[in-house]
Amino acid sequence: MKICETCEKIKNALGLGKCPCCKNLKPTDWAIIAAVLVIIAVAIAVFTGANKFISKSPVLEEKNVQFSVFFRGITITDTSSPFIPNEDTFITIRNVPYTKLKITDVKYDRRKVLLETSKLGNYQPVDDISQPAVFDFIVTVQDKAKITDDGAVVGGNKIKMGIPVILEGKNYKFTGVISNVQYVEDDNTDTQNQQAENQTK
Repeated sequence: MKICETCEKIKNALGLGKCPCCKNLKPTDWAIIAAVLVIIAVAIAVFTGANKFISKSPVLEEKNVQFSVFFRGITITDTSSPFIPNEDTFITIRNVPYTKLKITDVKYDRRKVLLETSKLGNYQPVDDISQPAVFDFIVTVQDKAKITDDGAVVGGNKIKMGIPVILEGKNYKFTGVISNVQYVEDDNTDTQNQQAENQTK
């Protein structure tokens, strides 16, 4: 039987062929032991990252990446924006805490409604006075990303439009979605290119 051959190989591999305690084990017992060993091996591979070359695309290069996070309908009664450019904000991607990232740009506006401006059916967006404390925000942050065939990867997570993220600071914690992803050239690369152009001239 195949199961007996398998059990015999396991016993020989573990050096249990001459063990008096193991002589009473049945082939089904050895099959269970083999299954447990396989499960343990798979668990070790997952936790040690040994499967990263199988389950993930290879890293082609590393680049700076900027991605914008859109927040719809945030209620703020403060007189100023909670997001401040050049300050750090802690980001959580897909409910997995990551790290602090620098805010590079902030855009926001009050909630709008369409108001008819003439009898011809022309409409114009105006501030919704019934919701004076409701705003829409677009906050842009920057990080170093690993570039793969499947896109940019930040903190072990793919950065794509539509992915939910949380930005958290000293006095705020808001949930939004990624609305834009752009690659940013390194300053060093720009400087080298400028120097090369000057030498050519």
